[in-house]
Amino acid sequence: MTDTPLDFGPQTRIVARLAEGVTDAQLSDGTPCPEYAVRHVLGHLLGLAVAFRDAGRKDLGATTDTGPQDALPDVGPAWRAELPTALDELAEAWRDPAAWTGMTRAGGVDMPGEVTAAVALDELVVHGWDLARATGQPYTPDPAALERVHAFLRAAAEEGDRGDGIFGPVVPVPADAPLLDRTIGLSGRDPGWARRA
Repeated sequence: MTDTPLDFGPQTRIVARLAEGVTDAQLSDGTPCPEYAVRHVLGHLLGLAVAFRDAGRKDLGATTDTGPQDALPDVGPAWRAELPTALDELAEAWRDPAAWTGMTRAGGVDMPGEVTAAVALDELVVHGWDLARATGQPYTPDPAALERVHAFLRAAAEEGDRGDGIFGPVVPVPADAPLLDRTIGLSGRDPGWARRA
């Protein structure tokens, strides 16, 4: 784990572009998250952007205390404006070096700032992939964010006594597979997941 600050901006902009490409007709489509439709992934992204923004600001309260499994996330009528704004604010919060130091909280869990940052990046990279796969959009995450998330997930899998990824059991992926596929496998996703036509 490294505590060197990384600009979230390139990855948040990629996620915002993916969200912009989602059609209303796709909101009920399935995703690599078994219990989430596209609308739920978008709702989760909006919620986590707000929560990790506030975690970066050390503005602890209702947004940082709510666990991710407390309710099925969804989007409201204004999500197309709210999500890119929250993603921009998330990136801005973590540009402050103070966000990466000391303790903070997200999802009701107290963590060091640099660990919280790693979790936030992981969410952005993996759920960006979920959204792209579910909606048939191309996806190339920010290379620096992808490298950071791969290292984070590899360390998490090595430390777990059951070989679990953050989102479920690690899916074996060939060692010579692209870094994104290896990262997705470490997260508990099948990199070969494809949406139904």
